[in-house]
Amino acid sequence: MVIAYLPQHELDAKEDHPYPEPAIPPFAGRLGGNQDFILDRNDPKNVKVLEQVPDAAPCMTVAEIFDLRGFASPDLWKFAMLECVASLMNVFISCWVTTHPLSKTTSPTTEAGVYTTVTFFSPLFGGITNLLLTPLLIFTFSPSSGGHISPTITLATFFARIISFPRMVQYIGGQTLGGALAGFALNSAYGNREFTVGGCHIDSSMVPAKDGLVIEFFACLILFFLAFGVALDPRQAKVFGHATSPWLVGIVLGIVSWGTAFTREGYIGATSDSTLTSLEDVHGKYS
Repeated sequence: MVIAYLPQHELDAKEDHPYPEPAIPPFAGRLGGNQDFILDRNDPKNVKVLEQVPDAAPCMTVAEIFDLRGFASPDLWKFAMLECVASLMNVFISCWVTTHPLSKTTSPTTEAGVYTTVTFFSPLFGGITNLLLTPLLIFTFSPSSGGHISPTITLATFFARIISFPRMVQYIGGQTLGGALAGFALNSAYGNREFTVGGCHIDSSMVPAKDGLVIEFFACLILFFLAFGVALDPRQAKVFGHATSPWLVGIVLGIVSWGTAFTREGYIGATSDSTLTSLEDVHGKYS
């Protein structure tokens, strides 16, 4: 449900105002909003809105989280399609920057070690891209869908009780579809399937799956805590402001995607964004 204003932010109407107020969908899981654009769950006049959009306020009950009426909401499907578009753009450009031909993993032969190889510089450019692109995507999509972009964030907000089950399913479906479409586009743009991208490749002969799992776990843990701390915690809104928190999320993602990519031979970076695996399934070179 989209309302023209949030009740607690209602301004005195001006008779001479020639333009309608912009519609603001109340949503507790909005990245960068720091839970400022939400409804007061204790205000009686918000009851009807919360019945239709239970995640318009945080701290939902189990019954509210699993209220399946959200699957019938046209607005949620529209927001899911926006997440699909956001994921499509994010996955394509962040992967295109780090795309390089498939090659055998070799140890550095110079005194500078890995710091003079493509293993170091490719994820460096990927990290810079994530640092700059992620905040811009959040700024663009946060006012409507919440700017999750990644299923990782969507799942985290679900377990934090600030997004309903129907919205989570719709968003993850849209994000996964966007990643798959980006994979098809990447295949076409590159001209063949003989390539690999950062965050989507592990040489299992050099890096056991359990070792990769440890890296992925801590990469996601860092992303979860810092993204929640700077972009979802309402106490930080007065400290950083709404315009700063998306950039801090971009910095976190840039550091994680770059910093995990070159230390262990055969492992070229934490995925963090699970839509990248759907991209890799499409182009068929995941190992």
